[in-house]
Order: sequence, then structure tokens, then C-alpha cells
Amino acid sequence: MSKLTGRVAIVTGGGKGIGAATALLFASEGAQVVVWDHAGTSPAEGIAGRATDVTIGADVAAAVDEALAAYGRIDILVNNAGIARDAQLVKLKDGELVGKMSDDDFDAVVSVNLKGVFTCSQAVAPVMVRQGHGRILNAASVVGLYGNFGQTNYVATKAGIIGMTRVWARELGPRGVTVNAVAPGFIETDMVRAMPATVLAAMAERTPVRRLGLPRDVANAYLYLASDEASFVNGAVLSVDGGLVIGT
Repeated sequence: MSKLTGRVAIVTGGGKGIGAATALLFASEGAQVVVWDHAGTSPAEGIAGRATDVTIGADVAAAVDEALAAYGRIDILVNNAGIARDAQLVKLKDGELVGKMSDDDFDAVVSVNLKGVFTCSQAVAPVMVRQGHGRILNAASVVGLYGNFGQTNYVATKAGIIGMTRVWARELGPRGVTVNAVAPGFIETDMVRAMPATVLAAMAERTPVRRLGLPRDVANAYLYLASDEASFVNGAVLSVDGGLVIGT
């Protein structure tokens, strides 16, 4: 039997990259998958797509109602949606301030990456508690564990996600809902593949297994955590990074 037969899964940001790979893998393992994506994009026929803004509570609540009306339950939530707006905290030249991270860029990343996870989880958790079963899986990052140059906002959100994961594991675990996070390293998404070849080579060289990760590598981690095989895993942060230790 497939690992997710009879399960209903929500994947945010599932139109491309890691989210799309996760949605496709879950569907191949028997799950009924719904993608919540800002553009409503679905990665394949047979996978439902809904245009959803994960930062707006009313929009997420409506998406939950639609999923319940269509499928009667929600078993898995993968909080994958995220954005990056990189800049240094302050940039100085000859002692003079020449640049800094803007308030707008800080707020945008926090809104999607952190508040979005909070909003979606808060909307779906009551459904799972009533069912007595559920899996909430959050997209963290190795930078949330080790920091990274020029990513104050992004790192803050990923570290915050790790903290929320551990809180919710304590709060929801007794109600049959496990909460875990996955912390990817350098993953070969469309955005990464657009980088210069020299940069890609340097990223691979910094990774002990000497390659970039693939979206399927992260999807496989989500599949494990979503399955019954991980029923005793709760509050964990699973690094999928080829042994990478972030440096500056």
C-alpha cells in the first residue's frame, strides 16, 4: 500500500520547486493533494490548485472550508510557501552608510515566511485535533540554524519557524497532531539554477556530499514525516543539506 493512501494534504507554495516536488510525490503515494499558491498554480493534472494568500486569515479560512467541503478532512499541512528579499543590515563605505535592509523587505519576508506559517497552521490545526490525527510540516532552513550573511529577515523567519515548530509539538502532540520541520541546504530550484556556474560550483564544493540537493530530496523528507513511519517523531528539525555547515 502507498504511504499516504486516504490522506488529504495541503501544500502551500506548491506551484513550483520544492513545493511542486512534494505535491507530486504525495499524490504518487496515494494522497489527495491541494496546492495553495499565490497564483493558484498546480504542478500536474489531478492535483487541485487554489489561489491563496497565506498571510490573510480570511483567505486561508475560506481555503480550509473548501478543502473540507471537497474531501471531508485535512490530514497533512506542508507550510512550504516562502520568499527572500536579501540585503545587509547596514552597508558602509568609508564609514558612511550607503545601504541597508528596507522596512518593506523585512516586513514582506516576515509576513509570508513566518506569519503565513502561523496563519495556515492555526486554521488547519482545529480540523486535525477534531480528527485526532494530523501532520504539520514546516519549511525551515539551515540558515535558521546557523545564520547567513545578508539574510537578516529570512534567517529570522526560519529560526522563528523552528521555535514555533517546537511549541506546537508540545501543544498539539497530546491531541494526535505531530509538528516537525525540514531544514534544506542548497537545493537546485529554478532560482538557484539561474545563478552563474561558478557560484553553483562553489555551493556544491561547500557541501560535503559535493552536490546540490534536488527538490525531490526535500520532498522525500516531507514524505517520511507525513507517513505513519514517523508517528513517534515530533518537534524535530530534519536537516536535508548534504552535511552543510553555513559559513560567511
